[in-house]
Amino acid sequence: MAHFIEDFKAGLDRDPATKTGFELLLTSPGLHAIWNYRVAHFLWKLKLRTFSRMFANIARIATGIEIHPGATIGRRFVIDHGVGVVIGETAIIGNDVLMYHGVTLGGVVNAPVKRHPTIGNNVVLGANSIILGDITIGDNCKVGAGAIVVKDLPAGKIALAPIATVK
Repeated sequence: MAHFIEDFKAGLDRDPATKTGFELLLTSPGLHAIWNYRVAHFLWKLKLRTFSRMFANIARIATGIEIHPGATIGRRFVIDHGVGVVIGETAIIGNDVLMYHGVTLGGVVNAPVKRHPTIGNNVVLGANSIILGDITIGDNCKVGAGAIVVKDLPAGKIALAPIATVK
């Protein structure tokens, strides 16, 4: 239950567009997806895999956010906007992570191994960023909007996508 309350408080603290807890509770697809994931992950750990996947699928249909119930997600996780987020089965996400819409934590192999990224604590993942493979994004990193990361990012670093040029 503590995770649910912490996720709620983190959502209030990190989303300047949300003015009240009531508004967050009723209108945040990110919060709904995270809470649904917490239940699905609990079922996953109980080896109730089919029910867990069904629960995750309901959240995907309702929010446009796909979080595999086998993923491991830390405390105070916030998804802002959220549509198009995909978090793979073997992804590990630390505490105090802020993720924007369109983020993919994807795999590059089709094998029963650790194939998704590990995200450290206090990380910001910008809109439409793509992190692929069994790589690590260190603590206190920022991944800019549209960045594609396929190698480890050391703690405290920033990964940026090329900026559009005007002609």
